[in-house]
Amino acid sequence: MALLLCLVGVTAALAHGCLHCHSKFSEKFSFYRHHVNLKSWWVGDIPVSGALLTDWSDDTMKELHLAIPAEITREKLDQVATAVYQRMDQLYQGKMYFPGYFPNELRNIFREQVHLIQNAIIESRLDCQRHCGIFQYETISCNNCTDSHVACFGYNCESSEQWESAVQGLLNYIAEAASSPHSLVSPAFRCLEPPHLANLTLEDAAECLKQH
Repeated sequence: MALLLCLVGVTAALAHGCLHCHSKFSEKFSFYRHHVNLKSWWVGDIPVSGALLTDWSDDTMKELHLAIPAEITREKLDQVATAVYQRMDQLYQGKMYFPGYFPNELRNIFREQVHLIQNAIIESRLDCQRHCGIFQYETISCNNCTDSHVACFGYNCESSEQWESAVQGLLNYIAEAASSPHSLVSPAFRCLEPPHLANLTLEDAAECLKQH
């Protein structure tokens, strides 16, 4: 179990779809779009396939269905991009396909890409469980391709001392984020002040943070 505190540095939101943020996306998908007319014996496959490629990014954002912000690490974005480009390049190595085959394969690659992105984002969040206290990692916002970061609070503490230190670090982080000039502890989080830490359970902490 981990409490996730998401702080994202973003500007105006433009749906880019994660893969769009990769450095090779424009080059790769420009090639795919311009060569789509050579991939099917049936002329009807061409506009369908072209639309799939043109709407790839926006459709990705629509299909992610994440309860958490779509923010991915550069390392995992590279892994997703490598897998997608490899599948696409293999598909384009063929000459011409029978009617319906090419757009169906594009849909399959698209769905696989969505799953890869979902898993990559969720895996990074779940890795928080291996930490004790505040942990931050750098990400890219899939909404607008800006640099962002995720801050999370991990409960994997091995002693009461580590737990108290972790909670104090959380309080400091909250205060810093709120830029409070009065106190390191916001009145809303009095339930996490030192006098209450001795008998504080994970459930109590989660409930306290959930209420505020």
